[in-house]
Amino acid sequence: MKRLLVCIDGSQYALSCCRYAAWISSKVEVDIEVVYVTDLRQFEVPFVADLSGSLGLQPFQAVMGQLQELEKSKAEVTLSQAAGILEESGYSKPVKKTHKTGFLVDSLKELEEGADLIIIGKRGENANFATEHLGSTMERVARAATKPCFVASRDYKEVTRVLISYDDGPSCRKAVDFVAESGMFANTEIHLVTVSPNEEEEGRLNGLKNAEAILAKSGHSLTCQMLHGEAAPTIIEYVNRKKINMLVMGAYGHNRIRQLILGSSTTELLQGCQIPTLLFR
Repeated sequence: MKRLLVCIDGSQYALSCCRYAAWISSKVEVDIEVVYVTDLRQFEVPFVADLSGSLGLQPFQAVMGQLQELEKSKAEVTLSQAAGILEESGYSKPVKKTHKTGFLVDSLKELEEGADLIIIGKRGENANFATEHLGSTMERVARAATKPCFVASRDYKEVTRVLISYDDGPSCRKAVDFVAESGMFANTEIHLVTVSPNEEEEGRLNGLKNAEAILAKSGHSLTCQMLHGEAAPTIIEYVNRKKINMLVMGAYGHNRIRQLILGSSTTELLQGCQIPTLLFR
């Protein structure tokens, strides 16, 4: 892993993103780019649109210009603060600062090129108004990204216990290989857990044993378990009981129709676990 892409805004989650990026850099040598994308939707709300009727065209254009200049200043300040937090947290290399206008997901293909890991907050600037929901930008990025996504929790905590939620799918096998090979997880306690209904136990158990062998060969301190029940509630209970402070899993493995009908285990785990989550596609 050589480069991190850290997506920030003006929220508390952005501070956490920077601190987790610094933590990763303390484990492996990486270059860090922080990116702030000005969301065009803030210039399309009814309040702004109504100004054109109440003020007239020319004053409206002047107000829009002032709003855009204010947003540019906000971006510069936010990016500088992010670089400062990285430096305070021990990151000593130059930080690349990028400001774009538009929508983050639309710029993602360009931004993630050359990056090995994307870091983004679980929620954004409106987190205090919808605490039970995930950030819409985070969900869109996690679904669209071709690189692993590190979804930061609101508050930074040092990572010492990592749980891999394993179902033997391609994305989970990719996650196991990443954990086994990356220095990011040096000196961390790894819990490898699969949740299976009884009728699928034999197949899940074989996959679990293969994953266990890969992680054991890499020298990690390892706890391996098969649990029974509904996947998301069982994993959330395990996370809380064992005081896990990072979750690693495959992301959005089912097709969109099934997600609409049944809901997504990925979304349920992200909502239910108050810890950072590393997602693999």
